Amino acid sequence: MTDLPTISVIVASWQRPEALRRCLTGLRQQDHPQLELCVVADRAACEVVVAPMQAAGLVCKLAVAALPNLSLSRNTGLALAAGEAVAFIDDDAVAEPTWASRLAAAFKTPGVVAATGFTRGRNGISFQWTATGVDATGQDHALHLPSGISMHSGTPQQAVKPVGTNCAFRRMALLGVGGFDPAYRFYLEDADIALRLAPLGMTAVVPDAQVHHGFEASNRRRADRVPLDLHEIGASSMVFLRRHAAEREWAPALDRLHADQRRRLLSHMVTGRIEPREVELLLRGLHAGIADGAARPLPVLPSLPDSSGSFLPLPGTGPRPGAVVAGRVWQRAQLARRARAAVAAGAVTTVLRFSPTGLRHRANFHPDGYWQQWGGLFGAARREEPPFRLMRFDDRVLRECRRWAEVRPCVADPERVS
Repeated sequence: MTDLPTISVIVASWQRPEALRRCLTGLRQQDHPQLELCVVADRAACEVVVAPMQAAGLVCKLAVAALPNLSLSRNTGLALAAGEAVAFIDDDAVAEPTWASRLAAAFKTPGVVAATGFTRGRNGISFQWTATGVDATGQDHALHLPSGISMHSGTPQQAVKPVGTNCAFRRMALLGVGGFDPAYRFYLEDADIALRLAPLGMTAVVPDAQVHHGFEASNRRRADRVPLDLHEIGASSMVFLRRHAAEREWAPALDRLHADQRRRLLSHMVTGRIEPREVELLLRGLHAGIADGAARPLPVLPSLPDSSGSFLPLPGTGPRPGAVVAGRVWQRAQLARRARAAVAAGAVTTVLRFSPTGLRHRANFHPDGYWQQWGGLFGAARREEPPFRLMRFDDRVLRECRRWAEVRPCVADPERVS
């Protein structure tokens, strides 16, 4: 891995301290040996989360976010970064240990200016985002690509979208186009950068560069993904249309936006998560945001200076051994104890915890620093699997180990708690 481009990982966070702590814990286990960490967070998170982690040995570049503007925070992180590549991950996401090295490897190919991976959703297993294209109206288009790494050219009207919570860029290219546009305080900032970078080179899609994205609660949405405010979605959508689409395309695109958001709200209403009156209130906020986006200044974005200073490597990154601890659901405390011991010994640790049922599986990254998967011994882990299948315990353990070994060190001879 010594020939990999150096990489700066930038985490922007706003008022989600525990999510940030978990994200940073995961990043300390990256197998890229030349990685620096740049954190931009609200003042409280800097004081309550990052400062104690620094006192305990975390090495990172840190800046305080002045406003809840994701693009501004990412540009602040970009100004700190000194890596050949810069990667971005949301604070409510956790990266697989191989994530940064696999994104960085894409930049060994001349002409690649951006890279993006696959993102798993709330259950930790199914994919939330895979390969997606975006057009000049901000509309996503699913891409059906080969299973391995692929390279794609784009235009200012259509390009592969580097999903914001799982993307990387050649740093000098990103500086050259002015970084992220602060007019997008939240939403569509990744689609915008895709179209602006497209004339400069290719985007690599790296399926095995994976993160788990949890959709934590924020000032914009609840933990169950119910939106609290659609203002910025409306504003960013209007800004995007002004930046990229012909004026004749604006009205149909805005009609589609209204229909999509209304459909989403009605789905929440049907399940009892919101009341009918809230649907109308949220849609009013969407249209107020559209009006706001129509009035926001859209200056030409100048190139950003290269003012990062020296590269500050995060100690302890690089290849690590893997450890797997497997057992039954009633052994949860023992499994957790052994997992913490394995993490303390320096291993990337996976806990497999099964019940004698057909329950579907879930997975996540525990705040104590280990990965865990749980569900029924006979239950499905992936959507395409049958809902119930008889299987011996040891066979199930080996099956899951082989799957996770694609993205993290996962030993073939796991420790079994008896």
